[in-house]
Amino acid sequence: MTSVFVESPLDDDARRQSLYAGNLFSYAPRPSTLALVEHAREMVRDAFGDLDPETAQFAMPVEDYAALLAKLKPSFIHHPRSKELITAMLADFGCDLSRTYFDVPRMRTSTSDNYLTSGIAYAFHPHRDTWYSAPFCQLNWWMPIFDVTPDNGLAFHPHHWEHGLRNGSREYDYYEWNATNRRDAAKHIHSDTRKQPKAEEPAQLDPQIRVVAPAGGMMVFSAAQLHSSVPNTSGRTRFSLDFRTVHLDDVLGHVGAPNVDSECTGTTMRDYLRGTDLAHIDEEVCLTYDTAPPRPDAVLVYDGSATP
Repeated sequence: MTSVFVESPLDDDARRQSLYAGNLFSYAPRPSTLALVEHAREMVRDAFGDLDPETAQFAMPVEDYAALLAKLKPSFIHHPRSKELITAMLADFGCDLSRTYFDVPRMRTSTSDNYLTSGIAYAFHPHRDTWYSAPFCQLNWWMPIFDVTPDNGLAFHPHHWEHGLRNGSREYDYYEWNATNRRDAAKHIHSDTRKQPKAEEPAQLDPQIRVVAPAGGMMVFSAAQLHSSVPNTSGRTRFSLDFRTVHLDDVLGHVGAPNVDSECTGTTMRDYLRGTDLAHIDEEVCLTYDTAPPRPDAVLVYDGSATP
């Protein structure tokens, strides 16, 4: 049974174990999260100029909107301030920065009324991050940049924590995705032809847990949680940001959530950066997460500037 821990006093070690057991953690805005939100808002507002970012979609051709996001999102990802604010926030949440590794933060948009749901603004179907080669010790940190509503947020589907779904992860290879698909996100405007892992049978989506949080409110959940973008009917674009962490002790011990249905190949383990100095996890450790030795031409780490 999935429980939601609100403002939990658990330390990071106990929190990780609870997350690996399928629970969710919710935190109210605090100075460290609001600093990251304000940094993101400043970049969003600069990009949209005189337009309200949450309603700009109604005043722009969709091609122009996609082009704007194609510049904005990589700028946020690679801005040095983004990483600085994340490490400060992780320390505030009690993480040991010398053993906590994070990946670069993503800015997400979910437009209203099916305006743009592919490519650079991909509307995520029910999925687990572990279908996309994430390790089972990965934790996802998610928060809105502007307030969200029940009609434009994030949904969890806890029935499938223990019940697997037939899905396309067996055909997904992270290194192939790095080589052929990530850089083309902004080209997919009216449809998205990139092959991604999806459920191949009906999922039990209800009961579901929807996140309704103010800007800077933080959700933490396991990469093995089945979750999705709520179909946006709110009339406002949802802006959110997320990043992911792994703890070195769990990485070395191959500790994490159970695998009920993921069959992908490759690993995202090389993407994480140590909180103290942005160093990567040792290659010898990363290799233990590969089901087979990577091919010599495999693109192990994506170093481009575009991402959905």
